[in-house]
Amino acid sequence: MPDNRHAYSTAVKTLLDLFGQLPGIGSRSAERIVFHILKGNREDAAKLADAILAVKDQVRHCSICYHLTENDPCDICANARRDHGIICVVEQPKDVYQIETSGAYTGVYHVLLGRLAPLDGVGAEALTIDALENRVNQRDADGKPTVREVILATNPTMDGDATALLIQERLLPSGVTITRLARGLPPGAQIEHSNRAILHDALTGRVKM
Repeated sequence: MPDNRHAYSTAVKTLLDLFGQLPGIGSRSAERIVFHILKGNREDAAKLADAILAVKDQVRHCSICYHLTENDPCDICANARRDHGIICVVEQPKDVYQIETSGAYTGVYHVLLGRLAPLDGVGAEALTIDALENRVNQRDADGKPTVREVILATNPTMDGDATALLIQERLLPSGVTITRLARGLPPGAQIEHSNRAILHDALTGRVKM
């Protein structure tokens, strides 16, 4: 934080510390946010506080795909117009939002809530791979698989690729078609930072693993 923090009151310093802990928010940005709140009226500050509490109290993971939602199942899983025979597997909920902006995908999703990261102690048990496997193994009334394709849309990083390979290994016995996003996404890139055109090409040009 800035050296002049001693000039601030305890309440202001506390708020500066809290905003400064947010990702992408440095000390200068925290100062600007705090002063913006101070210059505003109490009603606006209360709305901000209420919105933060509402997110914590009302938003949860969909019991089917693990995306963030206020309704269970989420709007995507509950949408009969989506193609439920195709599941796009992503690492985080924010990846769902980004892929949806491409307009190239009409299937459903499965959020892993992370990726394999051995150095950080994150193994397969910390992810939702078991739930994905259960979805893929579901059958309809005629005994036919309800899922025909799984798109592995983990980030093209070392950990993301390792996660995709593990999922492929786990799903192979099911006989489902497994594809990977085309390398319109350059190695080391993050889905959340990709633009609409890149994501569109990656989705439409996906290849079988």
